Amino acid sequence: MAKKAYAGLDFEGKENDPLYKRRHSLAHILAQAVQKVRPGTKLGFGPPVENGFYYDFHFAEPISDEDFGAIEKEMRKIINEKQTFERREMSAAEAVAMLQSQGENLKAEYCQDLASRGENLSFYRNGPFEDMCAGPHVEHTGQIPTDCFQLDTLAGAYWRGDEKREQLTRIYGLAFENKAELKEFVRLREEAKKYDHRKLGKELEIFMISDHVGPGLPLWMPNGTVLRDELENLAKEWEFADGYQRVATPHVTDGKLFETSGHLAHYKEGMFPAMAVDENREYYLKPMNCPFHHLIFGNRPRSYREMPIRLAEYGQVYRYEGSGSLAGLLRVRGMCMNDAHIYCTPEQLKDEFTKVLDMHKRYYEMFRLSHFWMRLSTHTAERLGDKYVNMPEDWIKSEAVIKGILDEIGIDYQIGEDEAAFYGPKVDFQVRNVVGREETASTNQLDFAVPARFNLTYVGADGQEHTPYCIHRAPLGTHERFLAFLIEHFKGAFPTWMAPRQVVVVPVHVENFGDYAQKVAKQLFQLGFRAEADLGSDSFNKKIRNAATSKTPNIFIVGEREQEQQEVTWRRYCVKEQHTVPLARALECLKQVRSQRLMDNFADVEVLGLA
Repeated sequence: MAKKAYAGLDFEGKENDPLYKRRHSLAHILAQAVQKVRPGTKLGFGPPVENGFYYDFHFAEPISDEDFGAIEKEMRKIINEKQTFERREMSAAEAVAMLQSQGENLKAEYCQDLASRGENLSFYRNGPFEDMCAGPHVEHTGQIPTDCFQLDTLAGAYWRGDEKREQLTRIYGLAFENKAELKEFVRLREEAKKYDHRKLGKELEIFMISDHVGPGLPLWMPNGTVLRDELENLAKEWEFADGYQRVATPHVTDGKLFETSGHLAHYKEGMFPAMAVDENREYYLKPMNCPFHHLIFGNRPRSYREMPIRLAEYGQVYRYEGSGSLAGLLRVRGMCMNDAHIYCTPEQLKDEFTKVLDMHKRYYEMFRLSHFWMRLSTHTAERLGDKYVNMPEDWIKSEAVIKGILDEIGIDYQIGEDEAAFYGPKVDFQVRNVVGREETASTNQLDFAVPARFNLTYVGADGQEHTPYCIHRAPLGTHERFLAFLIEHFKGAFPTWMAPRQVVVVPVHVENFGDYAQKVAKQLFQLGFRAEADLGSDSFNKKIRNAATSKTPNIFIVGEREQEQQEVTWRRYCVKEQHTVPLARALECLKQVRSQRLMDNFADVEVLGLA
């Protein structure tokens, strides 16, 4: 069943959502309070968002979170006044004149854009405060409990998202049904911060970001590179089994390629600037792999008999993200995508798109990422020829196909209006990060436009040439983003098959049992395990603590009995119990844990009972 995200809710949907109306009203109350506490502050926009609300302001003097107390006090005063929300309409031209007279030049500018379309606008007044707004709101401010919200954080924001425009200050607030829900959210978020991937990534030596390289360009350390490799090996195996063929493409290309694909027209702001290399040629770092794959498909004539054709690549791409939006591995400028493009006939489209969604689900279920949902991003007719390719019939048809697939497989999904790719609708898999914020983990996109730009064709059963559909899919997203989720989801403790160090062998006394520890570690290494014996000078207890701190999934302890009986005492990171077993048995179980890619970082996964 389709559900709309806040951004995609129509007025009726918002009106029927009490929490939406409360959060929306609190955004207005915040703006009113700020202008009372800081006279002369100019307004941007302030919508409700997941977990609360925000408002953008242009302050004459800087503000800090130390000002939150005074602002919250004023907000509660406004709530206690039970100010009613009253709606009125006016033409955009009238709105421009009114806003200009108030010195609200930013909003006046926005209204000027709307005036050119001849649109009417709605405003809501509560007490002395009035703001341009589509609504809805609570009936009066007294319907909002004074203890269900709190101001949260400050962030920078550019007017209308344009880095060349005014720098605004965004104040975020949290808002829930009651005080108990608010406190529980704050508690869980504080607990979750301990597992932020940026914190664990540094502690576990997974990745680093250096000023010498530049923001948003992570350096993968040995431990992180193991994680990348294991993830990529998994993807290659699954893709081989599903009939994918692997390709490899360069990091830079002649800009004319992106002229053909349409990316320079629709995506240039997200690309790094051109490089002048050869005479009469401008080169770009590639922001995506698809144009290269189109060239490979079009390299020779194709027949319907060989369709579908599935081309896969772990391709390094580069995208220019604003410095303010960069966040660890979640948002970067250099990334490696689990990318593939499927070229299929109209008859194959439904089956292929369904298979892609199923692959996503298999990955998420394997990694126990149970709290995910889908988001169908669609176009708006008003943006055809601007944001989207001007092919209205194809948009309607393709969106209907994808909606039908989602409805048929019975998965709840949200609709994000005006969020499609420029060449077609897309389905994103959404998850929550460690602090509860919704993030896109992976994507599938249906492309009905770009293949024709590259003159891609296949000969059908009728002997005529036809243009294929193209499905863009990245079920593991990028190494960067997906591993950020996994670091937080696993709290840094990876399963044996992924772990940078899979086993550490700890002798009770190095002098007496160090040789046996080395023998065990050598056998593990010969079997392809990332294993080592800890023969350092630390005490036995400290070595055990060190292994736990590094979140090594398996500790083999060896002492007198183990040496005499050719055994190990096996301690798993995720369980309290330890078991003494024959070395041969331990090795066999570990091999099965690895070959089956068991999620043995969860306590409910049994490893000693393997056949």
